[in-house]
Amino acid sequence: EVNAHADDDRYALSPAYVQECGACHTPYPPALLPRESWQRVMGNLAHHYGTDASLDTPAQKSIGDWVLAHGGSGKRARTAPPDDRITRGDWFIRKHHEVSKAAWSRPSIKSAANCGACHGGAAEGDYDEDRVRIPR
Repeated sequence: EVNAHADDDRYALSPAYVQECGACHTPYPPALLPRESWQRVMGNLAHHYGTDASLDTPAQKSIGDWVLAHGGSGKRARTAPPDDRITRGDWFIRKHHEVSKAAWSRPSIKSAANCGACHGGAAEGDYDEDRVRIPR
């Protein structure tokens, strides 16, 4: 597993998860969503936020088991956010309150879901605040 926070396994990422899910978007740390959200996400991959993200059965089971085992249970994932979107969760909104709406729509960022735009190590699970760079 890739882990940019040696003392914090909430951000550890499975290589299969990074390969499959990270091929289309930031491989979000499973701890940022509660297990109930991950059950819905993995159970509806044919309609994954408007895209067919279907996996073959072994990959879906393997990745599904992994995200459920690592799904959030702490303060970041106490309740399921609207539409099971990390960016709509209370924790995400609180953590990013200083980012203006205009910044999210910059061509260099595009949306709040594009973690890698500001967190250069997002694909490896590195969200260290000291390394955040908000592009212009």
